[in-house]
Amino acid sequence: MTRGNQREIDRKRSEARAAKGPKKGQEGSFVDRQERDRMAVLEKQKAFEEKKKKEEEDAAAAARAKK
Repeated sequence: MTRGNQREIDRKRSEARAAKGPKKGQEGSFVDRQERDRMAVLEKQKAFEEKKKKEEEDAAAAARAKK
C-alpha cells in the first residue's frame, strides 16, 4: 500500500515541478543550450590558458632575477 501511495505522491510532485516551467539555464532549444554551453567552456579554457601563461611568465622572470 505504501509503495502505491508513494507513486501517487511522486506523480503529483512531478506535475507541480513541470507546471513551474524549466529550471534556470534550461530555456531555449537544445541547439541554443548546446551553443551557450560551448561558449562557456571556451571562455573557461581561455581564462585558464591566460592564467597558465602569466604563471609561466612570472616563473621565467623569477628565474632571470635569480641569476
